[in-house]
Amino acid sequence: MDAFADRPFAGNPAGVCLLDGAADPDWMQRVAAEMKHSETAFVRPVDEADADFELRWFTPLVEVALCGHATMAAAHALYDTGTVPAGRPIRFRTLKSGVLTVTRDADGALAMDFPACPPEAAAPPAELAGALGGVEIGWTGRNVQNDLVVELADEDVVHRLAPDMAALGRIDARGVVVTARLAEREHDREHDFVSRFFGARILLGDGEDPVTGSAHCALAPFWGERMGLEELTGYQASERGGYVRMALRGDRVIISGEAVTVLDGTLRV
Repeated sequence: MDAFADRPFAGNPAGVCLLDGAADPDWMQRVAAEMKHSETAFVRPVDEADADFELRWFTPLVEVALCGHATMAAAHALYDTGTVPAGRPIRFRTLKSGVLTVTRDADGALAMDFPACPPEAAAPPAELAGALGGVEIGWTGRNVQNDLVVELADEDVVHRLAPDMAALGRIDARGVVVTARLAEREHDREHDFVSRFFGARILLGDGEDPVTGSAHCALAPFWGERMGLEELTGYQASERGGYVRMALRGDRVIISGEAVTVLDGTLRV
């Protein structure tokens, strides 16, 4: 599935494995390593009062506590296969992020109800500036996901950034999120801020995630407070790129976008 995308080969690809019953976590990790996507979601039906399905997310290297684009992909798969009727919300039970609800509107857009994870101000690691190529660093902070949020001077700096991934991998963080607001909120622009996510410790390849839903659990409250907005749109400026719509609702963030199916089949092992 390509999440945060309205066409194939855009947004962020994720694997989705629809299970009939419980699976061994070691097997799930091996499947995720075989798929080589930044995340593979594993979904199985549960008979619980607060949830319809269990949901777990694995990178090729580790299991993670929260993943936005793979949650969107999982919901899309359930709706797309007819496993869940179009008008019914989906409730996912997760190991560390509680129950997450996803709904789909008549146009196919998916809205995910996630916990807000605002970053708190923290001193930047001594090696951070060098790892980011010597750029000037503004505000920095961390959140409960151990994401390091770094504000940069402007949108162009975010786009041009060429970090040293080996150096970023030595920083204690799930990921490093760099972000900047637009110089002006022009009415003809489709977004309010830009970001990029570098997960050198958890991702294979070049270590950059194309579109990271969970990072926007931090970015929504961060920029919402500074801009005085409850509804925002972010653009994650990776090579594939993608738009993320957000609505702040107290200690929750509604994260919205589209997804498309690229390939389906049967896992034989």
